[in-house]
Amino acid sequence: MDTSYPREERPSPKRGPPPAPRDHLVWAIFNTLYMNFCCLGFVALAFAVKARDRKVSGDVEAARHFSSKARCYNALATAGSVLLPLLLGALIVTGVIHLSKLAQESVGFFTYQFSGSDDEEP
Repeated sequence: MDTSYPREERPSPKRGPPPAPRDHLVWAIFNTLYMNFCCLGFVALAFAVKARDRKVSGDVEAARHFSSKARCYNALATAGSVLLPLLLGALIVTGVIHLSKLAQESVGFFTYQFSGSDDEEP
């Protein structure tokens, strides 16, 4: 037993009813109105409303289940709405770079001039 320092006896915290789950309704409304990627914001809104209804009716376990689903769909909608424009921008930039390199390499092909002096010798 380690007695190098005195230990304090702390009373155990009182265990009350578990806290009510969050319904993530504001986040779902924001995703529905502003960043509705593949309608995931609307799905998150539906689960958030279900979670709030279950919380009000007193069914805490069902409210936790729907709250978890709402959080998951909100995270997917937010991630999709942030990552999709970044991916699209990266594809556009790489496409422009590729096309500019292709245009520079093909300049020699389009500037080749045919002259009749090489074919005919006097």
